[in-house]
Amino acid sequence: MNAEHTPSFCVICNQHETPAGAAEELCPSCEALARAVQEQPEAVRQLWLRYQNEPIFPEAIPRTIESEAELPEVLDGKRYRTIDRDRNKWYLSVSEVNGKPVEIFASTAFDRDHELQARIANLTTITRLISLLLRHIFLGEPLTFDKCLKQIQRSSRQKNDLPDMLYGVLNRYKTE
Repeated sequence: MNAEHTPSFCVICNQHETPAGAAEELCPSCEALARAVQEQPEAVRQLWLRYQNEPIFPEAIPRTIESEAELPEVLDGKRYRTIDRDRNKWYLSVSEVNGKPVEIFASTAFDRDHELQARIANLTTITRLISLLLRHIFLGEPLTFDKCLKQIQRSSRQKNDLPDMLYGVLNRYKTE
C-alpha cells in the first residue's frame, strides 16, 4: 500500500514545497535565510534598518549618543574582584545602560606603589579605549580618531609614560 504524499509548503514563503523529511517546514531558500538570521544577527539588523527604517526591538536598542558626556550621571554597574599572577587584587567595575556594558574601570589597592604606576597608566589606557568601543557598539556613539587621542591623553599619569608617548606619536597624524 502506497501512502499518498501530502505536499507541505514552506512556513515562510508558502510558495515552495518543503523537502520530504525536513526537520523544519522550510524550503531550501528560506532555510538559507533562517540560517543567516541565526548566524549573522548584526547583518539582519542592518537589513531591517535599511528596509523598515526602524530598529527590530526599539526598546532594546538605546538612542544613539554623541559622546560619553551624554551618559546619565548615575549608571547601573557591577564590580568584579580579580587577582593577577603577581597576587595583586584588582577591582573591575562595569557600568551598564539597559544591561549592556558602556564603560569599564580598573583599580587596585596598590595605587600608591610606584612600580605599579606604569601598569596602571597602561591599564587606564586600555580601559578608556575599551569603554569608547563599548559605547560605540552598544550606544552608537561615533568613534573618531580625536576621541581615541583624547582617551589616550587622559590616561597618562606622568610625562613620557607609555600613554603620553602614544599620544605624542599618534597626535602627529591628526588632521584639521
